[in-house]
Amino acid sequence: MPHLSIGKSNIHFGWDNSVKPAIEMNSGEIINVETKDCFDGQITGSSNSLDLVSLDPSRDNPVTGPILVNGAEPGDSLKVEILDIKDLGWGMTAVLPGFGLLRDDSGNSPLDVSGPALKIWKSEKGISKAKFGDIAIEVQNDPFIGTIGTAPYQKGKWSVIPPRNNGGNMDIKQNKAGSTLFLPVSVSGGLLSLGDSHLAQGDGEVCGTAIEAPTKVKLRVSVLKSKKISEPYLLFSKGKVIKKGEFLAIPGISTDLMEAAKIVTRRFISAFSSFMEPVEAYMLASVCMDLGISEIVDLPNYIVTGFFPLEVITDLDQREKVKRSIY
Repeated sequence: MPHLSIGKSNIHFGWDNSVKPAIEMNSGEIINVETKDCFDGQITGSSNSLDLVSLDPSRDNPVTGPILVNGAEPGDSLKVEILDIKDLGWGMTAVLPGFGLLRDDSGNSPLDVSGPALKIWKSEKGISKAKFGDIAIEVQNDPFIGTIGTAPYQKGKWSVIPPRNNGGNMDIKQNKAGSTLFLPVSVSGGLLSLGDSHLAQGDGEVCGTAIEAPTKVKLRVSVLKSKKISEPYLLFSKGKVIKKGEFLAIPGISTDLMEAAKIVTRRFISAFSSFMEPVEAYMLASVCMDLGISEIVDLPNYIVTGFFPLEVITDLDQREKVKRSIY
């Protein structure tokens, strides 16, 4: 029996419960969904950083949908099983002026990471490849859905950019094939939409983008009657992509968690700027470096640590040069 399908032409911008459903499905059915990249196709594999200047911001983060799930009513929840995510052979990472963790550093830092800057990745056989300065980087793809959610109960149009209790732009990289996401239902039919897929991302996505890519997603969506939740839950297993080998760990210490994260990111950029442009190092951190809270109780200082897998540097001599420059 063929599965339902919804194409990338069925997109909308912003969460709005007045948007008419693009397709209906029954509980437990499987649906194939085409998603567009976070810039709505305004950037292609042949684009350069100058093309970022002319982006139309009203087209940021398009989501495919809405998908009406028959029988879903307020007070229920949707069980979304992510069965598969396929890329189309390329992705991109971008730095946009005024966006990202270090957006306020422009003019206040010797390392210019203000952008615009663009890195195009080639994805082949599960690996994304790009050149950062003299260093060849290869990242194992672990694609996930960056933005997915149901329609909010509030009327009006709400930005997709910040995450909300209906889901939205959560950028949780474990939201991938093999995982199950549970979303609240606030309006009849749930009105599920999704987009903004990433091929890989570091926790924190510090420059504001990861490896952004158009994808084809396969989902099974079920209604859980009278299973009311106020915000999403996610069940996942680690899956096949498990990072091994050597890591570079960079702590940032501050009385403020956000400032500690900024310290980590600046230290990473400084360490890698001998091998590439600072803004390239910023993008590399966004794709590969995982930020984590290492300590939150020993007041007045907190520690955020960035973990970078050195194995993504494919040339062993270059990898050793990076290590020697730091140590």
